[in-house]
Amino acid sequence: MSKRFVLLTGALSLVAASPFFASAQLQFGTLTTTLERFKDILGTLTSVIVALALVFFFWGLAKFILAAGEEEAKEEGKRIMFWGILAFVIMIGIWGIVNFLIGAFGIGGNNAPQVPRVPN
Repeated sequence: MSKRFVLLTGALSLVAASPFFASAQLQFGTLTTTLERFKDILGTLTSVIVALALVFFFWGLAKFILAAGEEEAKEEGKRIMFWGILAFVIMIGIWGIVNFLIGAFGIGGNNAPQVPRVPN
């Protein structure tokens, strides 16, 4: 991978994770609210990564179409499309597995246990 691509994805990851860092100073409260915040952050991060995978695929498709006779450029476009599709399939697969586990164990809703507290 090129150095520029690695730097770009690192910067985008930091931007996507910034809500998590911004809320790090807040008092989380119960376990349920903490899990809900974590779920929201992961949902946003997953959406961003899926969108990046889709953009990556279309970038490879554009390279492939615009290659017009250059076999090396076509192969590079195919390679980029392959990795874009692979990233997309992996993210959707993880999303499906997580949703299956949430449904199987009944984690969704207000079923999460409360953190025990010491009486004042």
